Amino acid sequence: MAEMRNAAIAFQKIGMGVSIFGSARIPRGHPFYELGQELGSRIAQLGVPVIAGGGPGLMEAANRGAFEAGGRSVGLNIRLPRENSDNSYQTDSLHFEYFNSRKASFFMHSLAYVVLPGGFGTLDELFEAITLVQTMKQPPAPIILVGTEFWSGLIDWVRDQLIPNGTVSPFDIDLLTVTDDLDEVIRQIQEAVQIEPDREPALPE
Repeated sequence: MAEMRNAAIAFQKIGMGVSIFGSARIPRGHPFYELGQELGSRIAQLGVPVIAGGGPGLMEAANRGAFEAGGRSVGLNIRLPRENSDNSYQTDSLHFEYFNSRKASFFMHSLAYVVLPGGFGTLDELFEAITLVQTMKQPPAPIILVGTEFWSGLIDWVRDQLIPNGTVSPFDIDLLTVTDDLDEVIRQIQEAVQIEPDREPALPE
């Protein structure tokens, strides 16, 4: 609770942002890294804070894009075997010991979620975002998966297994956008920011 409260206090000054999730294992120079960097830059140019995990890989790429564009670049940092130091492209650094408070801080302070290629941690964040929006525990928000080739197998599995077996509703898939088009990503973010321009971060009770 203390970690969530500290984050809420920080975000009262930062404002609502856009969370970008992605792998810590993607090296600099990889096409996914360059994609994340461009994405962070373009979101920052909208005047919207970029929120990432603060570690290496695609988290660094998103933070770096926002930082080098002169925008607000927020890192929600946690110490893990592959994330044992903060990346150096953060204007605001928050530190967490616990996954649950870190993830809650992403979702409490985001107007949209952009998911780059990643592993189990990224999938965890993706499915929590879907669940919170699906169950209306969070306000409606864009959930955008960038990389059609990377994500197509997952989407096919949802359509081929979850929907026919009745474990999700057919319209739940509409909560997701899968695209390679960063213009589409930015368009959806602009719409989300306009829909809720006055939404303020809430302090945990």
